Amino acid sequence: MGLFTSLPIYWAEGQDIAAMLESNSRDSSWVRSMLEERFELAPLDTLESEALEGLDQAIIAQPRALAPSENVALDEWVRGGGKALVFADPFLTQHSEFALGDPRRPFDVVLISPILARWGLSLEFDDTQSQDERVIVGPDGDFPVQLAGRFALGEEGEDARCSLSADALIADCAIGAGQVVLIADAAMLDTENCTSQRKAALSDLLNRLD
Repeated sequence: MGLFTSLPIYWAEGQDIAAMLESNSRDSSWVRSMLEERFELAPLDTLESEALEGLDQAIIAQPRALAPSENVALDEWVRGGGKALVFADPFLTQHSEFALGDPRRPFDVVLISPILARWGLSLEFDDTQSQDERVIVGPDGDFPVQLAGRFALGEEGEDARCSLSADALIADCAIGAGQVVLIADAAMLDTENCTSQRKAALSDLLNRLD
């Protein structure tokens, strides 16, 4: 499974190069540990076609803005049979030790509108909602969120069909021969707040790709 993220999942935030090269670092997050119980993880720094080649599944969590060629490559990979779990948070609440503007800081606002539009989706955010963490109940699990977004269905893209659940927190899309499950929040991946509820929510989402 490929892992493309700006969140401190594979490596702890602030690790130096020596620590990053130590694959069994004691600072590995609970999210990484949980994923590695089920998959062989391959950290990715790009979503170009060469990086996606040979992967069956991928997790894309609060990514940087994608280059046009990466949008094309990701779309083609999914349509060819790839499966992806995408966390797209419009207002990231996870704490970072790095200041705004520091390139090491996770992206506070996800910027993936082009690929969402390609799949017939848009991401909305209600800035009047409570800032407290809450739980959204879905058909197959409970999902802890904080300042979450919501997906809206637009004009369906070519060979792309999406359905929404859990108060539009989740979009499940059949795209060509592949599948994408998108979540409009990333609070459940908070590496500093490991709870049984977070683990259960992530497990439920991973099961959707099986």
